[in-house]
Amino acid sequence: MGRESLFKNSRVYFLAFIAYWGIVLFGYDTGVAGSVVSQAAFEQRFGVVNADGKPNSGKDTTISENVVSVLQAGAFFGALGSAPISAKIGRKWTLIIFTLLFALGAILQTISGTDGRGIGYIYGGRVVSGIGVGAISAVAPAYVSECSPKNVRGRITGLFQIMVAIGVMLSYFINFGISQHNPVGSKVWQIPFGFQLVPAGIMAIGLLFVRESPRYLASQGRTHQALINLAFYRKEHVDAESVRDEMAEIEAQIEEEREARAAVGWKDAFFGKGNFIRFVIAFTIFLLQQWAGQNSVGYYAPQIFTSIGFTGATNSLLASGIYGVVKVVATALFVFFLVESLGRRLSLIISSIGMGTLFFIIAAILKTHPPPTTVPAGFTPPPASKAMAAMLYIYVCFYSMGWGPLPWVYVSDIFPTATRHYGLAVASASQWLFNFVVSRTTLNIENNLRWKIFVMFATVNIGAMLPFAIMLPETKGRSLEEMDIIFGSVRAEDRDAKIKQTQKAMEGEGDMHDATSTNSVEHKA
Repeated sequence: MGRESLFKNSRVYFLAFIAYWGIVLFGYDTGVAGSVVSQAAFEQRFGVVNADGKPNSGKDTTISENVVSVLQAGAFFGALGSAPISAKIGRKWTLIIFTLLFALGAILQTISGTDGRGIGYIYGGRVVSGIGVGAISAVAPAYVSECSPKNVRGRITGLFQIMVAIGVMLSYFINFGISQHNPVGSKVWQIPFGFQLVPAGIMAIGLLFVRESPRYLASQGRTHQALINLAFYRKEHVDAESVRDEMAEIEAQIEEEREARAAVGWKDAFFGKGNFIRFVIAFTIFLLQQWAGQNSVGYYAPQIFTSIGFTGATNSLLASGIYGVVKVVATALFVFFLVESLGRRLSLIISSIGMGTLFFIIAAILKTHPPPTTVPAGFTPPPASKAMAAMLYIYVCFYSMGWGPLPWVYVSDIFPTATRHYGLAVASASQWLFNFVVSRTTLNIENNLRWKIFVMFATVNIGAMLPFAIMLPETKGRSLEEMDIIFGSVRAEDRDAKIKQTQKAMEGEGDMHDATSTNSVEHKA
């Protein structure tokens, strides 16, 4: 990534930075709950302990899964509901509305546990925040993708997963810090839940200083404003040849979509030639991502690390925090240096093989060297536990170079302008649906299967995700408008003819504009 390219696309990077603060919320919210509910002060305040002061394991598991999963339930509906709103009022204002809704949910969570407010405030706040973060997760990638030039679109869209990883890492270390310095009282949950207002506030304010998607504006017939915004994001004059050519390609695709809709109706958006397969890919790629194993580790990292021998709040939360750091670094290295060179498909293939292999190794170690059942004071995790932790750290590197960031990049790539908000809504909703299932069942699966849970995830990685990755068409370096050609919606010859026709029309408009300006000057003279 050259300095010139970074400067040239700085406005698009700034847009991604602002829009993806909502994705920090995505990562933070998914990581924070599992750590909060494992704290002793939370368990005592919300009735998770028995009369003898010992944790009630059944109730603990239920509340843990509820607090984590109700967010996903709300996010499912938020993702689906965002599509018609985004189509009506645009990407920018949709994000602003749902960011404010998220903040309301964060406030409800923060005030729980005081003045007689029980666990219901956490559940209700998580649902409201879930609706907000679900919509953000659907709209933000589409918004950023529509504003990004094709040569860096994968990198800029891939920032999504970096921000997710940063959010998860922040949640782990905030909970670790609280466990060390404020392990008692309501601050155990109020500080982590209240911190959600920080990225939400940054995003809400920052969105006031970015511009609407040129592709969305063009789809609404606001071509002049679309051209101005496109030139703004490209740091070029509106009459620059590169801007005019890109605008002609956008207009040609939108005109094709208008003609198709007029001929066959709205169902063509979902079931038209070359369209349905894109929705199938969007649904399947997130189904597989959720069962890759990473989210189970991410949501319940303290419990997972405890299960492999890192017992006690300090050991398990610190191990979780290190896991978060490794994930951020690995994701950043991949997005900035490899995503545009390796390509989408090869990265997913390597990622699948690496993840599956490491999970098989972890399962074998855990089966042959289980952690001790009784833990004396000053316990240090044995070498086998440290080896398993190391395998998890290497595993998340493979996840971060493929199945972490690329589903969002790929799905943002493949949809045309008219259906991109619906495609991202379906993708995001399926992600949150299976996210909900995974978060609601992981602890029970882990309690019942023990080491076999890693065998299950490894089998999914190699047996399902690898073949799926091999069959995907490559989209690296292709414009969003070329996706119709890749998926067979339109022939390359027809698209080229349409682009040339649009370019001539735009040149004619430009000549008329120049002539009008000249006549005006002569008249004044």
